[in-house]
Amino acid sequence: MTNRLLVVINEISISLKLFGGNLAASLQLLISSILETLSYKSTGMADGGEDAPKVSISDTETWEKNKRFTVYKVLVSAEGNTWFIFRRYNEFHQLYDKMKKLYPEAGLKLPGKKLFGSFDPDFIRHRREGLHDFIQKLLVHPQMSQNTEVRTFLNLDDARREPGGVTGLADAVETMDIDDKEGADHGTVTLGDTESKSARPSDFDFVKVIGKGSFGKVILSKHKSDGKVYAVKVLQKAHILKRNEAKHIMSERNVLLNGVKHPFLVGLHFSFQTKDKLYFVLTYVNGGELFFHLQRERCFPEPRARFYAAEIASALGYLHSLNIIYRDLKPENILLDSQGHVCLTDFGLCKENIKDLGTTSTFCGTPEYLAPEVLRKQPYDRTVDWWCMGAVLYEMLYGLPPFYSRDTSEMYDHILHKPLKLRGSISAPAKNILEGMLQKDKSMRLGVQNDFQDIKNHPFFASINWTHLDEKRIKPPYNPNVSGPMDLKHFDNEFTREPVPASVGKTPGGMVSASVAEADMAFEGFSYVPAPQDAFDF
Repeated sequence: MTNRLLVVINEISISLKLFGGNLAASLQLLISSILETLSYKSTGMADGGEDAPKVSISDTETWEKNKRFTVYKVLVSAEGNTWFIFRRYNEFHQLYDKMKKLYPEAGLKLPGKKLFGSFDPDFIRHRREGLHDFIQKLLVHPQMSQNTEVRTFLNLDDARREPGGVTGLADAVETMDIDDKEGADHGTVTLGDTESKSARPSDFDFVKVIGKGSFGKVILSKHKSDGKVYAVKVLQKAHILKRNEAKHIMSERNVLLNGVKHPFLVGLHFSFQTKDKLYFVLTYVNGGELFFHLQRERCFPEPRARFYAAEIASALGYLHSLNIIYRDLKPENILLDSQGHVCLTDFGLCKENIKDLGTTSTFCGTPEYLAPEVLRKQPYDRTVDWWCMGAVLYEMLYGLPPFYSRDTSEMYDHILHKPLKLRGSISAPAKNILEGMLQKDKSMRLGVQNDFQDIKNHPFFASINWTHLDEKRIKPPYNPNVSGPMDLKHFDNEFTREPVPASVGKTPGGMVSASVAEADMAFEGFSYVPAPQDAFDF
């Protein structure tokens, strides 16, 4: 029956190819999927036995270990167990080269390499789909599916992999059991003197999801005892440890502590943890992302752009005074509070302990705002933040980043080589400061000599009283007009429509405390409660 059905569907498929058109193309895609499924079943590969693994490339993640790279999540079901493996593209390519030589008649295809733009979401999605198709062809081929290289790639014969177990692989290849249950203990830590009886998830009402990231969610939350409203960032320990990001999370916590009193940085009220989650209790601001407002208005008048740029510069200057480089300035990380003042958020890519002439070389940031020296993987210093600020200011004035292209590799080429073009619709001081901050040679960039003072003293900011600015005595040029803390009109519906996970409000048995023996020191010192004199004012 299955074989006959395959023949009939294949004949329909051939007819559709001849017919052409959009409808035919859609039907052709559907039928190709049906053919693949039936072929899979007809070869006896879907019975759930030892010789019948089911595999999909279910997701991707971006990791950073010396340099930034993408890994592909390979989900495998076989022998009654399910697990996943993280593989890099080069590993797929190595397997492809070996199989192509052994089985040239199979007509294997693999998505191509890309020198630039390999972190572009569309490119990653297309590559993931291509890698998924490649794996399916291996599985339906009688010989390739049993090949030792294929079985090793999928970890089918690893004696260390047991039901419910974790298989450790070197470098970026990491295999974990898929059954990562809520409440699993991913390392207890000593809270010491900072432990707070009030800092428990069960003490909050978690109202709405207002943001998402790689490791968790940001949730609008109300403290049950006093009714105060916070933005609580809830992170999964397992996700953080899996990607070796504990250092960045602790860096974010440290930066938040240092910046708790600054008017244009989101403040940390306290932080705590359970066995499986970390909680940042942050100042809640609901004026929306600068990105949200730019999308709606396309660009800003120069006075409005100058106001935001001044508050951003003040925040960056403050971080630099603490020997911290921000490294990820972009409109999505710039929030407006209910009055319209700037609040920088998301400090996960900050680099600490970079003094006046200090440098770092980690490749990180967001493509549109990367400085040339970062793209060249050269050592860079705090002037990288002034490049990013120049790119954001340019976008506020013109509507797009300065070297933007839909083709990421072309955009990178523009950042490295294309001269800066400034249209005549802005003032001479505005043009001059953009030329200074977007100087490709960092040794000539505005800010290289006296850092924030160079920015502060530029004629573009001549009308700014910096003392009044930091005291929030300058009226913002735009008022978000929110009716109260529960007014979510400036948040993306993509987030607010999402249900709040029930697990975030639970305090699981075995709440971490000072008496718990240390099993994993990855998040030691994470929990924080301010002394009364340092508490954030409302």
